[in-house]
Amino acid sequence: MGPWVHELSGRMSLKRFDIITEADARVLDPGSTVILAPRGHVTPLAADTLRERRVTVISDDPGTAALDLVPVADVRRLAIASDHSGVALKRTLVAWARARGLAVEDLGVEDATPVDYPDVAARVARAVAKREADAGIVIDGAGLGSAIAANKVAGVRAAMCVNETLARYAREHNGANVLTLGATLISPDEAVCIAARFIETPMREARYIARLAKIARLERS
Repeated sequence: MGPWVHELSGRMSLKRFDIITEADARVLDPGSTVILAPRGHVTPLAADTLRERRVTVISDDPGTAALDLVPVADVRRLAIASDHSGVALKRTLVAWARARGLAVEDLGVEDATPVDYPDVAARVARAVAKREADAGIVIDGAGLGSAIAANKVAGVRAAMCVNETLARYAREHNGANVLTLGATLISPDEAVCIAARFIETPMREARYIARLAKIARLERS
């Protein structure tokens, strides 16, 4: 058993299977999580029952399953964009991030000409989903619209944060990889503190990581 899956199994007392049959699937608790051994097998009837009972199956194969969903802990590449209402705040954050030694991809915009927040949110979300950036920041007036738009991109978990506590929870508990900010709600100093907390907080708790697999399954439903 891989070290991460071993930790997950130990903390959550997860059942481990070499094969999951229909009979196995029917006695698993609804909403539970189980581990499938490398080269393990789920029978077709069992797969249907697992879906009906909302059971999450995590593979023990290295480099797969929920482990791949964990946001990058050591953020080195940052994608950032704003709509017309967040240009000034974006410039502040770009300068701050570059001063920290981060490679920053500024995806616009540069002036107050009105643009639609879904367009700029999509640029950042796609960069993160394609692993062209380790994390992303999107700014609009309130941050809410950008969060909604970014979360439509598979593999992205965007969170709108107005303080450092929410930024920490978004990363540590929810595995967020995109931060959205409201330019009308926070000051530049507050934005820097929130962004710093967001990129500095890793996700390490096995019980939180296991839930990312369930989020990924919702994306596929």
